[in-house]
Amino acid sequence: MARIDTKERIDIRLPVVAKQLLQQAAAASHKSVTEFLLHHGLNAASRTLADRQLFELNAKDWKAFQAVFDRPVKSKPRLRKLLSEKSILEP
Repeated sequence: MARIDTKERIDIRLPVVAKQLLQQAAAASHKSVTEFLLHHGLNAASRTLADRQLFELNAKDWKAFQAVFDRPVKSKPRLRKLLSEKSILEP
């Protein structure tokens, strides 16, 4: 595996048995612990974010989803009032 120029670090605290398990898994994969953690950590991160970025619907559910956006906008006076007021986060 080619080395990549790295500039960032993550330090973690973990039980001895967890460290030993990671070392064994890395060795079994013919990788350093860093390579093993980076590879599997990035895969897990991608899967986690994919669940929040992409979703699939069947044809029936897609039509229902689109129908929500196609219906006329309802006036919401209380929301309009709230959004016209100064935020508590504004100085």
